Amino acid sequence: LSPKPSLHIQGYASLWGVADLNGDVVAKGAFAQSLARSGAGGVKMLHQHEARAIVGVWDEMAEDARGLFVAGRVMDWSPEARFAGALARAGALDGLSIGFRAVRARKDGRLRVLSEVDLWEVSLVTFPMLPGARFRAKTD
Repeated sequence: LSPKPSLHIQGYASLWGVADLNGDVVAKGAFAQSLARSGAGGVKMLHQHEARAIVGVWDEMAEDARGLFVAGRVMDWSPEARFAGALARAGALDGLSIGFRAVRARKDGRLRVLSEVDLWEVSLVTFPMLPGARFRAKTD
C-alpha cells in the first residue's frame, strides 16, 4: 500500500480593501506583526473553523499586493483531514476563512477596517465570509 500523494493547496485567505459579508475590511499590512511572531507554522489549518479538526499545515504565508497568500498541505492523519482532502480534490471545497483577534480596528460607516490582527487559523470552508478567499488544490 503506497502512501497517498500530498494534497498541496494555495490561494488567498484575505484580500486587501474588500468588505466581507460581515462588514470587515482588512487593510494592507494587517497580518505583518502576527506573522513575524508566529510564521506560517504558528497558524493552524482547520476545517470549517473546528478547533479539533486540524487538517493540515501551512508552509507559507505572505502579504503581497493582493492580500494574504497562503500555501500548505492537507494531510491524511485523521478522518476530518481525509474528508477535507477528498472534498478539495473533488473541487467541492475551495473556500478560505481566517480566525483572528482584532488588535487595531476603526469604524468606517457600517464597515470595520482592521489595521492589525492576531491571526490564529486559516480554515478550509464551504462558504467563506469573504467570497473571493479561495484556494486551488494540486496533488503531487
